Amino acid sequence: MNQTTYQINVRVRPEFAEEHSDADEGRFVFIYHVTIHNEGNIAAQLLRRHWVITDADGRVQEVEGEGVIGEQPDIQPGDEHSYQSFCILDTPIGCMQGSYQMRAADGTEFETQIAPFTLAVPGSLN
Repeated sequence: MNQTTYQINVRVRPEFAEEHSDADEGRFVFIYHVTIHNEGNIAAQLLRRHWVITDADGRVQEVEGEGVIGEQPDIQPGDEHSYQSFCILDTPIGCMQGSYQMRAADGTEFETQIAPFTLAVPGSLN
């Protein structure tokens, strides 16, 4: 018997966007590069995203919506989908985490967790 697996691996690489930031104004822009890899054995479509963004003062922003950057990509087994987006913080340090709502080709919906990652201006963490 063949077992269907729904296994999505999400890797995120954050980057401080100094050219779009203004420390004097308390504006810190971070670009995050995301790679979503389908490690399961069935195609899956990314339906929705949910991000929780927390700055160093404990302020929390939640971002929810359909797809990512206007797309709801279908990701075949063994394939990946990459994109980049950004967020703006009032502090030089923060963190993000979240989830994607997915639908497998067999109609099963499941959630993929995105592990917390740090947003930090270079040199701000010792």
